[in-house]
Amino acid sequence: MYRRSAAAAVLLTAALTLTACSSGGGKADSGAEAKAKPPASSAAPDPADTPAPSAPAPDAKPTGPVLPDAKLTPKTGTFTAQEKKYLSGRVPEKMDPAAVLQSGQEACQRVQYTAKRDKDAATGAVITGEIPGAKDAITHLCPDQKPILAAAEKGFPEGPRTSPAAGTYRALTQASTCTWEAKSKDGSILASGPETPPNAGDKIAAAIPSGTAEFNSSGCYAWIPA
Repeated sequence: MYRRSAAAAVLLTAALTLTACSSGGGKADSGAEAKAKPPASSAAPDPADTPAPSAPAPDAKPTGPVLPDAKLTPKTGTFTAQEKKYLSGRVPEKMDPAAVLQSGQEACQRVQYTAKRDKDAATGAVITGEIPGAKDAITHLCPDQKPILAAAEKGFPEGPRTSPAAGTYRALTQASTCTWEAKSKDGSILASGPETPPNAGDKIAAAIPSGTAEFNSSGCYAWIPA
């Protein structure tokens, strides 16, 4: 009897000890969880996350307020008269005019680099807008490229074109996938081409007859008078 009571006492003591440990561990865990929770984040934006104003596309004029011509001055040095003409009405308020000027200079560099290797490619890039802002950049910043601009102003990009001037045009591509057709007002085809599938590298021409209401082309990049 004594042995059973002693054994029971030992078991009871062990059970109480385990219960106390379990209870204490739970409190410790709760405290750890409470400490692990981060404080609520502030809703105020971080100034570092606010993007700086970017320069407008070279061929686009700002829609908002712009710097007056009297304030078109760089942080260091001076602008030339032609550079000021280019920047006039083009620089948004609170923007460094030099950043806008750089966009125009980069357009000039692209035209010059391309024209040095392939004048047709440079002309096509101006026609299609592949070099944004090329027209104004050439006019004011790189007038040596005006022959490219003059050729581009007589041309047009591939795709549908309504009421084109009659005449013979040359595609500024050597791709064999270039096709074209001229339609009248009633939709009938007046002319189309090429008559035979071109080989890679062949020059492709299109004769647009008078009375053409729509000229459509695909895979031809751009056209200029032949």
